[in-house]
Amino acid sequence: MRILITGGAGFIGSHLCDRLLADSHEVACVDNFITGKPQNLAHLKTNQRLSLIRHDISKPLELGGPIDYVLHFASPASPRDYLKFPIQTLKVGSLGTLNALGIAKANRARFMLASTSEVYGDPQAHPQPETYWGHVNPIGPRGVYDEAKRFAEALTMAYHREHGLDTRIARIFNAFGPRMRIDDGRAIPTFITQALGGEPLTVFGDGSQTRSFCYIDDLIEGIVRLMNVTYHDPVNLGNAEEWTILELAKQVLKLVNGTTTSRIEFRPLPADDPKQRKPDLTLAKRLLNWQPRTSLIEGLPQTIAWFRESSLKSLTTPQMTQKSLPALLSEGQAGTETQKR
Repeated sequence: MRILITGGAGFIGSHLCDRLLADSHEVACVDNFITGKPQNLAHLKTNQRLSLIRHDISKPLELGGPIDYVLHFASPASPRDYLKFPIQTLKVGSLGTLNALGIAKANRARFMLASTSEVYGDPQAHPQPETYWGHVNPIGPRGVYDEAKRFAEALTMAYHREHGLDTRIARIFNAFGPRMRIDDGRAIPTFITQALGGEPLTVFGDGSQTRSFCYIDDLIEGIVRLMNVTYHDPVNLGNAEEWTILELAKQVLKLVNGTTTSRIEFRPLPADDPKQRKPDLTLAKRLLNWQPRTSLIEGLPQTIAWFRESSLKSLTTPQMTQKSLPALLSEGQAGTETQKR
């Protein structure tokens, strides 16, 4: 197939590029590099089946040739990013989803939306099944991401019902692994970076809030399996192994420094921070015959090793920029209103 991935230079998107190319597909990757990084695709620069297009999918995009599948993964995804780029986050969730759906409709292609566990907000159901409608503050600081994704889900289902578009919705819970940005602000990269630098680990609140962390290889396998089934309602993808943030911080300290006695600093809990987050994977197990294989304990050493190596490389090699991939990178062309819708 020829597959379009928006946000393909991001953490999840770049791993998805790897997998789809390994499965012999042709991949057109679209990214505006607000949070995605060219480094994530540098190892693919000689792959003739990958094309990298610098473009903001919130604006219409014209592509040459047929598209068989559209995977809409473009969006700032960490609280630090979507608080820094609130308008862009809302645009890519609304206009970006509209444009991506328009490309799929024009090509009679299948479509997948990368949604998020954030649609559940600060949940009053635990664990969270797909049937739970959520508990979201629409005007809080996190609302720009939560509501953008909720709107994107509604728009995706509207295209399925009105136009018969063959759609999928993946509700992705916290993922981790190599290629996470050091400065993206989420717990795992923050703790690892602080531990490697000999700094105190900053825990928000008392650290009793829980999260469930899915290793990137397991997540990609779930996404690919969802691509290949016919099911249109949302499907949770994540790991049901639940950890408190304080337990996570101590585990990172143990793996990096061999001790859990290094200093931990407690800071005020951000507004609307979910107290619990754990996916109900009943549907994914039944529909996809899928469940995560990698525990947090197994995935953290690989992630720490990648961060350690990246830190050393940053000291000895020049920073890669968009211009470092001239043979791969092209500029997107604005599409017409008809192509967009």
